[in-house]
Amino acid sequence: MDIIPAIDIRGGRCVRLLQGDMSRETVFSSDPVDQAKKWEAAGAQIIHIVDLDGAVEGKPKNAHLVKKICASVKCNVQLGGGIRSKKIADEYLALGVGRIVLGTMLITNWKGSLEVINAHPGKVLAGVDSKGGRIAAQGWTELSDLTATIFTATHLAPLVGLAGIIFTDISRDGMMQGANMTEIENMAALSEGRLIASGGVSSMEDLEKLSRVKGVAGAIIGKALYTGAIELQEAVGRFQKVLD
Repeated sequence: MDIIPAIDIRGGRCVRLLQGDMSRETVFSSDPVDQAKKWEAAGAQIIHIVDLDGAVEGKPKNAHLVKKICASVKCNVQLGGGIRSKKIADEYLALGVGRIVLGTMLITNWKGSLEVINAHPGKVLAGVDSKGGRIAAQGWTELSDLTATIFTATHLAPLVGLAGIIFTDISRDGMMQGANMTEIENMAALSEGRLIASGGVSSMEDLEKLSRVKGVAGAIIGKALYTGAIELQEAVGRFQKVLD
C-alpha cells in the first residue's frame, strides 16, 4: 500500500483545511518546496499536491511552486487542483508531474476528461470527492447530483487507462476522526485494485485497517503527519510497497 503525504498549497503556503472549508485553515509551513523535500527524506515515494487556489478558481495558481517541487525531489509527484482542460494537463505533465488528478473536469467535461486519460494512459487519477455520498466539485464548493459509487461503477471502473481513483470523504478531511471504512470498502470493491483512500486517516491503526481492504492501493495522509499523530518514516517502513 502506497503511503502518500499530502501538501495542500494555498497562497503559496502549505496548509490544512477542516472539511475543505477555506475559512478553517491552519498553516503548517511557509515553504511547500522544503516540505516536499522533508517528506521525501522520510521515505515518501509519492507526494500528493493540491493547488487549493486552483481548485476554487478553476485554473492553475501555484504552477511555479509545483515546478520547483518537481525539480527538487526525485519521488513521484501527483497533482490536483485547477486542471480543467487537456492543455493544462499537458503542461503539468511537461513540468515533471508524474500523475495528474482530474476532479471537477470529470463532472463538467466528461468528453474532455476521456481525451486526457486516453492521451496519457497510466498518468491520470480520478478524484472522487464525496460529501454525504454525493460528488463535490469546484474545490468542494458545489455538490453534484451524482453519487460516488454509481459514478465510479458506470464511468470510472471501465477505464483501462485510468491510473487510479482517489476517494475522499470530505466530512472526515482534516478532522482526525478516522477513515470512512464503510464507504472505502464499497469504493474499493468497484475500483479493481486502484483505490487510493483519503480523508480522516489519523493513526497507524487506520492504516492497518486500510491495508487489509482488498482493492486499496494507497492512502493519502495530511493533518496526521503534520501534527505528528503518524510518523511518515514509520508508516512507510510498515506499509509501503517498493515502487519500481
